[in-house]
Amino acid sequence: MDIFKMPRMEKAEFDRLVEEQYICRIAFKGEKHPYIAPFLYVFDGKFMYFLSTKYGRKVQYFRDNPRVCVEIEHYSPDLSAFSFVALPGRLIEVDDADRKWAVREMFVRLIKGKALSPNVLSALGHFPHEPVEVLLEAEKSSVWQLVGVKVEEILGLKSHAP
Repeated sequence: MDIFKMPRMEKAEFDRLVEEQYICRIAFKGEKHPYIAPFLYVFDGKFMYFLSTKYGRKVQYFRDNPRVCVEIEHYSPDLSAFSFVALPGRLIEVDDADRKWAVREMFVRLIKGKALSPNVLSALGHFPHEPVEVLLEAEKSSVWQLVGVKVEEILGLKSHAP
Protein backbone atom coordinates (compact mmCIF):
# COMPACT_ATOMS: atom_id res chain seq x y z
CA MET A 1 0.00 0.00 0.00
CA ASP A 2 1.42 3.37 -1.06
CA ILE A 3 1.17 6.27 1.37
CA PHE A 4 1.43 9.87 0.26
CA LYS A 5 3.88 11.86 2.33
CA MET A 6 3.41 15.59 2.57
CA PRO A 7 6.29 17.57 1.08
CA ARG A 8 8.77 19.09 3.50
CA MET A 9 9.21 22.83 3.54
CA GLU A 10 12.56 24.34 2.70
CA LYS A 11 14.18 26.54 5.37
CA ALA A 12 13.22 29.72 3.49
CA GLU A 13 9.58 28.56 3.43
CA PHE A 14 9.30 27.92 7.16
CA ASP A 15 11.23 31.10 7.91
CA ARG A 16 8.63 33.01 5.86
CA LEU A 17 5.78 31.26 7.70
CA VAL A 18 7.25 32.28 11.09
CA GLU A 19 7.70 35.86 9.87
CA GLU A 20 4.20 36.19 8.37
CA GLN A 21 2.12 34.64 11.15
CA TYR A 22 1.63 35.86 14.72
CA ILE A 23 -0.42 33.11 16.39
CA CYS A 24 1.05 29.81 17.49
CA ARG A 25 0.48 26.96 19.87
CA ILE A 26 3.01 25.92 22.46
CA ALA A 27 3.09 22.33 23.70
CA PHE A 28 4.36 21.91 27.25
CA LYS A 29 5.09 18.69 29.09
CA GLY A 30 2.02 18.31 31.26
CA GLU A 31 1.40 16.02 34.20
CA LYS A 32 -0.30 13.13 32.40
CA HIS A 33 -0.65 14.55 28.89
CA PRO A 34 0.97 17.30 26.85
CA TYR A 35 -0.56 20.70 27.53
CA ILE A 36 -1.11 22.94 24.50
CA ALA A 37 -1.86 26.65 24.76
CA PRO A 38 -2.35 29.33 22.07
CA PHE A 39 -0.05 32.36 22.12
CA LEU A 40 0.52 35.55 20.19
CA TYR A 41 4.16 35.91 19.27
CA VAL A 42 6.57 38.40 17.78
CA PHE A 43 9.68 37.54 15.82
CA ASP A 44 12.72 39.79 15.64
CA GLY A 45 14.35 37.94 12.74
CA LYS A 46 16.26 35.62 15.06
CA PHE A 47 14.11 34.79 18.10
CA MET A 48 10.43 34.33 18.84
CA TYR A 49 8.99 36.05 21.92
CA PHE A 50 5.78 35.48 23.82
CA LEU A 51 3.88 37.32 26.54
CA SER A 52 2.54 34.95 29.16
CA THR A 53 0.09 35.81 31.88
CA LYS A 54 1.58 35.16 35.29
CA TYR A 55 -1.10 32.61 36.18
CA GLY A 56 -2.37 29.31 34.81
CA ARG A 57 -1.06 25.82 34.24
CA LYS A 58 1.33 26.91 31.51
CA VAL A 59 3.36 28.88 34.05
CA GLN A 60 3.85 25.85 36.29
CA TYR A 61 4.63 23.60 33.31
CA PHE A 62 7.19 26.17 32.10
CA ARG A 63 8.80 26.25 35.55
CA ASP A 64 8.84 22.43 35.76
CA ASN A 65 10.25 21.88 32.28
CA PRO A 66 11.00 24.73 29.86
CA ARG A 67 11.42 22.37 26.88
CA VAL A 68 8.54 22.99 24.49
CA CYS A 69 7.46 22.64 20.90
CA VAL A 70 6.04 25.71 19.14
CA GLU A 71 3.68 25.06 16.23
CA ILE A 72 2.70 27.63 13.60
CA GLU A 73 0.28 26.98 10.78
CA HIS A 74 -1.41 28.60 7.84
CA TYR A 75 -4.47 27.41 5.93
CA SER A 76 -6.32 28.77 2.92
CA PRO A 77 -10.07 29.03 3.62
CA ASP A 78 -10.86 25.98 1.46
CA LEU A 79 -7.81 23.99 2.67
CA SER A 80 -6.42 23.79 -0.87
CA ALA A 81 -3.14 25.10 0.54
CA PHE A 82 -1.75 24.67 4.01
CA SER A 83 1.53 24.53 5.83
CA PHE A 84 2.81 24.12 9.33
CA VAL A 85 6.09 24.17 11.16
CA ALA A 86 7.03 22.65 14.51
CA LEU A 87 9.93 24.27 16.35
CA PRO A 88 11.28 22.26 19.29
CA GLY A 89 13.28 24.35 21.74
CA ARG A 90 13.38 25.79 25.22
CA LEU A 91 11.70 28.82 26.74
CA ILE A 92 13.60 31.25 28.91
CA GLU A 93 12.19 34.20 30.82
CA VAL A 94 13.63 37.53 29.71
CA ASP A 95 14.83 39.47 32.75
CA ASP A 96 16.67 42.37 31.10
CA ALA A 97 14.49 45.48 31.46
CA ASP A 98 15.54 47.01 28.11
CA ARG A 99 14.94 43.76 26.23
CA LYS A 100 11.53 43.29 27.87
CA TRP A 101 10.56 46.85 26.90
CA ALA A 102 11.67 46.27 23.30
CA VAL A 103 9.66 43.04 23.07
CA ARG A 104 6.59 44.70 24.59
CA GLU A 105 6.93 47.50 22.01
CA MET A 106 6.95 44.83 19.27
CA PHE A 107 3.68 43.47 20.68
CA VAL A 108 2.12 46.95 20.70
CA ARG A 109 3.16 47.42 17.05
CA LEU A 110 1.80 43.97 16.14
CA ILE A 111 -1.58 44.58 17.77
CA LYS A 112 -1.92 48.04 16.21
CA GLY A 113 -0.47 47.05 12.83
CA LYS A 114 -2.79 44.04 12.42
CA ALA A 115 -5.73 46.01 13.90
CA LEU A 116 -6.36 43.19 16.36
CA SER A 117 -9.38 43.38 18.60
CA PRO A 118 -8.90 44.96 22.02
CA ASN A 119 -10.12 41.61 23.37
CA VAL A 120 -6.63 40.24 22.71
CA LEU A 121 -5.47 42.16 25.77
CA SER A 122 -7.46 39.78 27.97
CA ALA A 123 -5.15 36.94 26.87
CA LEU A 124 -2.23 39.06 28.08
CA GLY A 125 -3.54 39.81 31.57
CA HIS A 126 -5.20 43.15 30.81
CA PHE A 127 -8.74 44.43 30.43
CA PRO A 128 -9.94 44.91 26.84
CA HIS A 129 -10.96 48.53 27.53
CA GLU A 130 -7.36 49.49 28.39
CA PRO A 131 -5.19 51.12 25.71
CA VAL A 132 -2.75 48.69 24.08
CA GLU A 133 0.14 50.76 25.47
CA VAL A 134 -0.69 49.29 28.88
CA LEU A 135 1.57 46.42 27.80
CA LEU A 136 4.49 48.84 28.20
CA GLU A 137 3.44 50.29 31.54
CA ALA A 138 2.23 47.37 33.63
CA GLU A 139 4.05 44.06 33.79
CA LYS A 140 1.05 41.78 34.19
CA SER A 141 2.73 39.30 31.85
CA SER A 142 6.11 37.64 31.60
CA VAL A 143 8.27 37.83 28.48
CA TRP A 144 9.41 34.43 27.23
CA GLN A 145 11.95 33.78 24.48
CA LEU A 146 12.32 30.59 22.44
CA VAL A 147 15.94 29.44 22.34
CA GLY A 148 17.84 26.28 21.43
CA VAL A 149 16.01 25.64 18.18
CA LYS A 150 18.17 23.56 15.84
CA VAL A 151 17.40 23.79 12.12
CA GLU A 152 17.83 20.05 11.68
CA GLU A 153 15.10 19.40 14.28
CA ILE A 154 12.51 21.74 12.74
CA LEU A 155 9.65 19.99 10.97
CA GLY A 156 7.93 22.00 8.27
CA LEU A 157 5.33 20.38 6.03
CA LYS A 158 3.09 21.76 3.33
CA SER A 159 0.26 20.71 1.06
CA HIS A 160 1.09 19.18 -2.28
CA ALA A 161 1.61 21.78 -4.99
CA PRO A 162 -1.15 21.59 -7.66
